[in-house]
Amino acid sequence: MKAFVAGTSMLSASVFNRWERIAVQTPYGEVLLRTKSGYVYLQRHGSQKVPPHNINHLANVSALKSLKVRKVIAINSVGSLRVEIKPGAFVIPDDFFALCKTPTFFQDEMQFMVPRMDQSLAKLLYRVCRRLNMDVTLGGVYVQTTGPRLETRAEINFFKGFGDIVGMTLASEATLCMEQRIPYVSICSVDNYGNGITTKPLSIPEVTRNAKKSTQAFERLIRVLIQENGP
Repeated sequence: MKAFVAGTSMLSASVFNRWERIAVQTPYGEVLLRTKSGYVYLQRHGSQKVPPHNINHLANVSALKSLKVRKVIAINSVGSLRVEIKPGAFVIPDDFFALCKTPTFFQDEMQFMVPRMDQSLAKLLYRVCRRLNMDVTLGGVYVQTTGPRLETRAEINFFKGFGDIVGMTLASEATLCMEQRIPYVSICSVDNYGNGITTKPLSIPEVTRNAKKSTQAFERLIRVLIQENGP
């Protein structure tokens, strides 16, 4: 079983429309999923568009684990911390930096884990993206902030010293998958420049428009991955 995990930009995607809807009970709450032919689709924000700082990552990953998911391909929306990484591009990060506390399944246990993004999945994604003529970069550091607000100019100025893209969900989700030994990779759509990276003011409507454009590219990518790689 393989899983696609995506955010609000994929709520309008048609690729999952005919997948079976199921509800999975976990110790952390109920999770609604869609499934078809060895694949699972998880909308990380749920159908009610839960804001990023309130996502129940523990329930989400617990549900994937209970379904014996063995690979996760995540779709994330991000801001760029580099002038050369332009809105409309895509990044497959190979590392992340969490400025906030990330959730864990090991609240009362002395368990340690070295976090690593899955490189074989990353290379597969990169090859397919290139064939689809997507403007994609392999590698980069994802900086996670808390949300739901976007970052200040001062914060972005600090982040660009060690990161390439900035978002609100990947580090939490990836950490939990790695704790459960589920290989995890992400492909991120760059929907805007971080606040202050360019002289043009950051605009929420612009972020929303760019996120919608990326949906079409993600749908093509998902269809090819399913067709070529099977269950």
